[in-house]
Amino acid sequence: MELEVRHLRALCAIADTGSVRKAAVQLGMTQPSLTTQLRRIESTVGGTLFTRGQHGSRPTPLGHSVLTRARPIVAEMAALVAAAREAALGAGGLRLRIGSIGSPAVAGWLRRIHRRLPETDTTIHIEVSSNTLLQLLATNQLDVAFVHETAGFPLHVPPGVERRVLVAREPRFAELATGHPAARRPVAHLADLAREPWIVDPTADDEAAALRRAFTATGLDPRLVHVRDTATAADLVASGEAVRPCQPTAAPRPDGGTVVRPLAGDPLTVQLSLASRSGSLPLHDVDALFADLTAAYCDAAAASPPYRAWLTAHDSPLPLPG
Repeated sequence: MELEVRHLRALCAIADTGSVRKAAVQLGMTQPSLTTQLRRIESTVGGTLFTRGQHGSRPTPLGHSVLTRARPIVAEMAALVAAAREAALGAGGLRLRIGSIGSPAVAGWLRRIHRRLPETDTTIHIEVSSNTLLQLLATNQLDVAFVHETAGFPLHVPPGVERRVLVAREPRFAELATGHPAARRPVAHLADLAREPWIVDPTADDEAAALRRAFTATGLDPRLVHVRDTATAADLVASGEAVRPCQPTAAPRPDGGTVVRPLAGDPLTVQLSLASRSGSLPLHDVDALFADLTAAYCDAAAASPPYRAWLTAHDSPLPLPG
């Protein structure tokens, strides 16, 4: 077997995510397929490249040596592909490639950008994983990215990538069925939800780990259910089968089947930021994109009564409309 760029890309993904499972999701592969590929790569190079433990996959000394040589090759190939795509657009073509986590603010952000830059070919790439977005940004596959970082679980920020903070501390709320006893109160307590199954997305950066840590801090042990499909997750919550953490800007189901409640003490928080490569866009362009995102986020925040109340109680500096 001869090593190809796709093999090197797989090694970089495992190192960046710290997990074969997360790397498989990032690469669009199944975990067994990536595991088999890794074994073949290790057989080719003649040694173990990663150690596997309860804290994930970590490069061995040989792995570090291989990765040092692999990363420039992967980056150069990504740059080559990006340059080819840019050439294919034709001379003088205006293009803006945006990446983002899923958020109610995204639609308003795009609407403002389209209105301000009507002649620009603007594309959007939505990812659950902020680490994946940062890698796409670092390899010139995106121009800017709206990302979040879970408190206590730092992102893997590639060299040359800068972040501008939008919200330093955004709380995570809980979505639960309207008929749940905790739905009768304006604030939910983890202790009241300790016996409920909690839905988490296994592809989301550290979501499960952060939730488990929050429960452990109160002496509780959560029951986690891994669900990737958002529609199925919403149905399970509405039926009373489970609860799930959600963004404070999230809206309850239109049919009234769910409610969104703050969690007492804010045990789960994230930082929201706009990431860009240093020098890839003029500063005034980044300023304008950040202003568009801020306005869109404020609209989404104002549309959520429980989040608006939370922001007011915490003296938020966000310029909420109205």
